[in-house]
Amino acid sequence: MTTPTLLVLDAEPLPRLGRLTGRARIEHADESSLAARLPHADVLLVWDFTSHAVRRAWPGEGPRPRWVHTASAGVDHLLCPELAASDTVVTNARGVFEGPIAEYVAGLVLALAKDLPRTLALQRERTWLHRETRRVAGTRACVVGSGPIGRAVAGTLRALGITTALVGRTARPGTHGPEDLDRLLSRADWVVAAAPPTEATRGMFDARRFGVMQPSAHFVNVGRGELVVEEALVRAVRERWIAGAALDVFAAEPLAPDSPLWELPGVVVSPHMSGDTVGWRDELGSQFVELFELWASGRPLVNVVDKRRGYVPGH
Repeated sequence: MTTPTLLVLDAEPLPRLGRLTGRARIEHADESSLAARLPHADVLLVWDFTSHAVRRAWPGEGPRPRWVHTASAGVDHLLCPELAASDTVVTNARGVFEGPIAEYVAGLVLALAKDLPRTLALQRERTWLHRETRRVAGTRACVVGSGPIGRAVAGTLRALGITTALVGRTARPGTHGPEDLDRLLSRADWVVAAAPPTEATRGMFDARRFGVMQPSAHFVNVGRGELVVEEALVRAVRERWIAGAALDVFAAEPLAPDSPLWELPGVVVSPHMSGDTVGWRDELGSQFVELFELWASGRPLVNVVDKRRGYVPGH
């Protein structure tokens, strides 16, 4: 068998692919050289998962890789009509980020319930101000997105004693369908967005949805910024339709310095880091090598994305 060519869309630090020495011809590309190198690659590893270079380069002339793997859970940065219509298999990094993101959401929920952002602000001012805080046990959460991340978040919140409802694309045992969403939002203390960006989910958290929520509710987004109409969220917090929000993803990243979200009272902003724990890049590299071994031996790949839906089906 001819040694396959593996093309890596680079980002620093580079992936550790030493286990593939002698088993693949490894080449590297950046955004400027990707289009020229694509026709010569059998496999494309999208290590720079913040880049949209694949969407721009894929429609060009010549052959295309038979398999594309992205070192991320989302695939919206690379899917274009030509790739979606092709025979190329697309896989993602399902299995790496679920646990860390669930822990991050739990940390945010606890921080908001215990008023930790204000405590830290008061400490900087050397102000002693006694307050009462909320217990999370006995509260209600609505997690929107029933994929691996949403399920992990729901399980972790339940472990804290939070009654948690999971909402997915369709209703099935243990998961509510979209028809139940407004009813669940109206009762939730914590609303967690963990859905992929699709035609059905983009902009789903708009003024009407924030208006459905309780004034005491907090909104947490670890899905995608495109799920939220940011102007509506800003208004909802300013006018106290909801109590506050914790946001790890945004429509445009990095968040613009003049965004009102930076200084909006009751809002916690983090730079798309909820799934990134110590050693996460090594996990991503090891996962890809394991997938490469499946592919090279002709065995079925796992984490195969339904390119029409934009996520791995079966959940």
